[in-house]
Amino acid sequence: MKIFLLLLLFLCEAQSRATSRPNFIVLIADDLGIGDPGCYGNKTLRTPSLDALAKGGVKLTQHLAASPLCTPSRASLMTGRYSIRSGIASRSRVGVFLFSASSGGLPSSEITFAKLLKTQGYATALIGKWHLGIHCHSKTDFCHHPLNHGFDYFHGLPVTNLRDCKPGQGTVFTSAIRLLVFIPLQVIAIALLTLAVLKWLGLCHVPPAVFFCLVFLAALILASLLCFLHYFRPLNCFLFRNYDITQQPLSYDNLTQRLTEDASQFIRRNAERPFLLVMSYLQVHTALFASKDFAGKSQHGIYGDAVEEMDWSVGQIMNVLEELSLANDTLIYFTSDQGAHVEEVSSRGEVHGGSNGIYKGGKANNWEGGIRVPGLLRWPGVLQAGLEIHEPTSNMDIFPTVVKLAGSPLPEDRIIDGRDLMPLLLGKRQRSEHEFLFHYCNFYLNAVRWHPPNSTSIWKAFFFTPKFTPEGANGCFPTHVCFCFGHFVTHHHPPLLFDLSKDPRERNPVSPTTEPRFQEILETMQRAVDRHAQTVQRVPNQLSLGNLLWKPWLQMCCSSFFSLSCQCDREKQDGRLSH
Repeated sequence: MKIFLLLLLFLCEAQSRATSRPNFIVLIADDLGIGDPGCYGNKTLRTPSLDALAKGGVKLTQHLAASPLCTPSRASLMTGRYSIRSGIASRSRVGVFLFSASSGGLPSSEITFAKLLKTQGYATALIGKWHLGIHCHSKTDFCHHPLNHGFDYFHGLPVTNLRDCKPGQGTVFTSAIRLLVFIPLQVIAIALLTLAVLKWLGLCHVPPAVFFCLVFLAALILASLLCFLHYFRPLNCFLFRNYDITQQPLSYDNLTQRLTEDASQFIRRNAERPFLLVMSYLQVHTALFASKDFAGKSQHGIYGDAVEEMDWSVGQIMNVLEELSLANDTLIYFTSDQGAHVEEVSSRGEVHGGSNGIYKGGKANNWEGGIRVPGLLRWPGVLQAGLEIHEPTSNMDIFPTVVKLAGSPLPEDRIIDGRDLMPLLLGKRQRSEHEFLFHYCNFYLNAVRWHPPNSTSIWKAFFFTPKFTPEGANGCFPTHVCFCFGHFVTHHHPPLLFDLSKDPRERNPVSPTTEPRFQEILETMQRAVDRHAQTVQRVPNQLSLGNLLWKPWLQMCCSSFFSLSCQCDREKQDGRLSH
C-alpha cells in the first residue's frame, strides 16, 4: 500500500511539474552520427555526458532529422515545419549557405520557438552555429539574424564551419575549382598551343593581340582563384556577438571552451527567470578541431577528439544546472542536425566522418544513416529515467513541445508539422502522432514513411535513390555528397518499399511476391503524399542561385572592407556578455 501511495505521489508530482514552465536547453551537434555516442552502442568513443543524459532521461531510437542537410534541417527544427514551407529547399546542387554575404535565409515571416518563448518572458540565447542567413538587402538590415528570430543574445558563427576556415585542411570547393578554373585553363592552354603551331607552320595569321588576350584571361582566372582561396576565410569564417564581429577570421584555439563558458554565464545570469539556451555546436563538422586537453586522447583520431570535447561541454552545462539547483526545472534536449558525413575523408586518407551504426547512407541522403539521429531528453522528476521510445519522432517535434510547455499557444495561421512529444514521453500515448513523415532531398520529395495504426510495421517508400559511387560504396565519394536530381539519382517505378521494423538496414526491398499488400500499401502512401502536396505553397526560394551568390555590398568586415584585411580579435577584449 505504501509503495502504491509513493508511486501515486510521484506521478502527481510529475504531472504538476509537467504543467509548470521549465527552462529549456537545446543542444545540437553538427554531423554527429547515431552510432557515435556510447548510449547508442558505441564501445570506443567516450561520451559519459551523453550517456548520463540517456540514463537519466529518455532515449529516442527512431528520431529523425526533417532533412539530411544542415541549413534545411535547422530551419525545420527552429520552426517545426518542413523546410520547403519556408523556401529553404534548393533546386540545385548547393543546398546550404556557403557565404556570409548571401541574401537568402530564414524568412522574417517564419516563427521560431525562440520568438514565441520570448513573448512568454523567457531569456533566449543562441550560442554556436546559426547557418540560416544574415542579411537581405543591406549589411545593416540583419533580416535573417538570430536576434530577428527571437533570440536576445547570439555568440557564434553566422554561417558554418568548413575546411576552408582552417588553414591546411583543404577546401570544399574542389569540384567548383575544377569546373571554373582548371578546365578553362586547360582550354586556354590548348588554344594557345594550337594557335602557336598554326602560326609557326604558316597556316594562318594570328595577331599578337590574340595571344595577349588569352594569356591575360588565364592570368585573370588564376588570380581570381588565388584571391578566392586567400580571402574566403576572413570573409566567411568569423564570430559574432549579437550584431558585432568579435573575431575575424575565427580562431579554433579553445573555441569549444569559450562558447561553453559563454553558455554557462548565460545560465548563471538568468538563473532567477525562465530561459531558453540553444547550444549549437560547431563540432563535429569539418574542419575538425579539439583543444590541447582533448587532442590525441581518443581512439578515433581528430574526429574522436572532437566528439569527446563536445561531450565534455555537455557535461559542463549539466554541472552548472546542478550547481544552481536548476536541473529539476530544466528540460534538456540533445540531437544532431543530420547523420554523419561518411564521405568526409582528408587528402591524407584520414576518416573525418562519424558512424551511422547499422544504418545505410549518411549526410545529404535519406537512407536511415542520413536522417536517423540521436534524440535524448532529460527532465528529472518528470520524465522517466532510462526510458527508450522506439516510435518515429522528428526534430520538428521540439517546436510544439517547447512552445506548449512554455505556455504559449501554437500559431494558427500556418501548418506546424511537428507534434508535441510530451504525451509520448509521459506515457499518455503509446504511439507517435506521426502516422506519416515526408523525407525531402532539398526541394524534391524523396521518400515517405508510414506507421499504420494497430501495426508494428514502419513502411518507407523511396521515389528515387542516390547513385552511390564508386560501386559498392556507402556514399557519393567523387562529389563529396549525394545530389538529388538528374543523372545523380535512380528513379523507382513503383517506389522502392522497405519495412523498417524488419529491415532497418534497408537492404531488402519488399515486392508483390514477398508482401501481398504491396500495392495497397503504396496506394495508401501515395494518397498521403497527395494530401501533403496540397498543403505546400509556393514561396520565394531562399537557396536560389541569386540568393546563394556572394554580394560585396552585404559583406561584413570588422575593419575597412576596402582594405580587404578584415582582421580583428575582440574575443579577448570583450569577455562580457551583453544583450
